[in-house]
Amino acid sequence: MNNTSLKDAYIEKTRRDFLKKAGAGVTTLALASGVTLMAYPQAAQARKPEEPVDPSQRWGLLIDVNKCTEDCTACVTACSEENGWKQGGNPGIDAQWIRKLKIKNPKSGHEQTFPVMCQHCGAPPCVDVCPTGASFKRADGIVLVDKHICIGCRYCMMACPYKARSFVHEPLTDQKSHAPRGKGTVESCTMCVHRVDRGDQPACVEKCASNGHGALLFGDLNDPNSDIAKRLASYPTKQIRADLGLDTGVRYQNL
Repeated sequence: MNNTSLKDAYIEKTRRDFLKKAGAGVTTLALASGVTLMAYPQAAQARKPEEPVDPSQRWGLLIDVNKCTEDCTACVTACSEENGWKQGGNPGIDAQWIRKLKIKNPKSGHEQTFPVMCQHCGAPPCVDVCPTGASFKRADGIVLVDKHICIGCRYCMMACPYKARSFVHEPLTDQKSHAPRGKGTVESCTMCVHRVDRGDQPACVEKCASNGHGALLFGDLNDPNSDIAKRLASYPTKQIRADLGLDTGVRYQNL
């Protein structure tokens, strides 16, 4: 092995070691005197397109309703901009990958607002009723729609108890390459699967954090060392319509 090959091998080993350490927490590496490189933990390690998803993982969201303010729709706007669907004024027709809801206690008058999207169920009814297999659940828990084989029957929309899916009525323009859509098909929150696969947070989570609210927490529900799993173990949380036994991947705190 010549000197160039040895140098390349050393650089590759250093890169792997750095990424491994970075995945465990904030890491510092001294590159030279007075020069330090900081690495911050991400949602996941990037996954190559040819690599299968890890079935030991279960991606999920935890939403702290107390941190979600009524006048904030940053998560909705972030989802719209990231995935290329336009916010409209007709919930029955326009796309709604994520929406803000308000509930009111009829006895106390107490009101709460919080986002609702596809709940990425462990036992998704949308998948059960789909006649073509277009609705499917990945091994890591993310529920998606394959637009290539969706026939627009809308059975999944009727089966979803969260009204989390939308039907595309109009021709589409200026689509995002990472979020394919199609007239005559059904769509819903993808948990920003394209971002998750490259090791990033979903757009809604990132935007909520940058706005200073921090109401949304994303992570691996099956990893006891993840922030989301620790929160679930430490605080009471709820599933919307837990009585249906769907084992949702989206949980709510202080609801």
